[in-house]
Amino acid sequence: MLRSRIRLTPEKLVTNHRRFLILPCMIQVCRLAKRFGGLTAVDGIDFEIPPGQTFGLLGPNGAGKTTTIHMLVGLLRPDGGEICIQGDSDPTRPAVRQHMGVAPQALSLYEDLTATENLAFFARLYGLRGRRLRERVAIALRRAGLFERRRDRVKTFSGGMKRRLHLACALVHEPSVLLLDEPTIGVDPQARHHILADIEALKQEGCTILFTTHYMEEAQRLCDRVAIMDHGRILVMDTVPNILAQHGGRAVVRAELDHPPTDPDSLPGHVEGDSVIVETDRPFEAVKQLAAAGVSIRNLSLHQPDLETVFLKLTGRRLRD
Repeated sequence: MLRSRIRLTPEKLVTNHRRFLILPCMIQVCRLAKRFGGLTAVDGIDFEIPPGQTFGLLGPNGAGKTTTIHMLVGLLRPDGGEICIQGDSDPTRPAVRQHMGVAPQALSLYEDLTATENLAFFARLYGLRGRRLRERVAIALRRAGLFERRRDRVKTFSGGMKRRLHLACALVHEPSVLLLDEPTIGVDPQARHHILADIEALKQEGCTILFTTHYMEEAQRLCDRVAIMDHGRILVMDTVPNILAQHGGRAVVRAELDHPPTDPDSLPGHVEGDSVIVETDRPFEAVKQLAAAGVSIRNLSLHQPDLETVFLKLTGRRLRD
């Protein structure tokens, strides 16, 4: 059961489990756990997100990402651990939710209403009325690129348009904390580009963002830090460059030659047929060595370790359904 023994303040947060160090942080999680019968969906995880940072929660299907978000927004009550959102330990309180924007994985739109009516409905839930409501709805429509379609019913929209409106509904009340569960799932490249650019702009405006994604390149592009989860636990958490340095392995240079080398021992790496393969921390130095060896190179490729490489290394390649 989630408990806090003292009143939380912006300067200091002390819980019955540990002392949180205030950086300050907008989101803090300590030993968070959730079980469903005999299944442990979230198994004692910890993380903190300072103001204005974007944090990526990554993992295969069933890793515990969505369950974590549901606890952060108060839809599920933890079986153990602590949650702190802007200094408050109860995310079900209206005063806490007032500052949060949530875009769940499943679209939460009313198909028979127009884009304007959907946004106005969600804005009213946060207390917006009158001129302020009309201003925020207009801003959200323009931000989503839907102002010209504002009077059209949502059931006439494409999948990408619905995703953009879905995000706009989470933003209409100007939240300082934004939780996004796979915000680009099922959209075309143009809509995906628009949504990612919007998330980048929100970060520049000072919004604190937690989002989940199965697209590793999105996390590399957007995140200040990422955590990779599996089986309810966080396997690694750091900046993307640090994770790549610690878990990514070495770069691989592959040079396809016009002819098999006459003296393979003079070349860096190892020879496979008419190709030379070099695993190295200094790929450009390896290319210089190949050029100096006088071989005729037909094609040259370089594979640098990326976040997907690390993800598969840590969570495995077995299919998750």
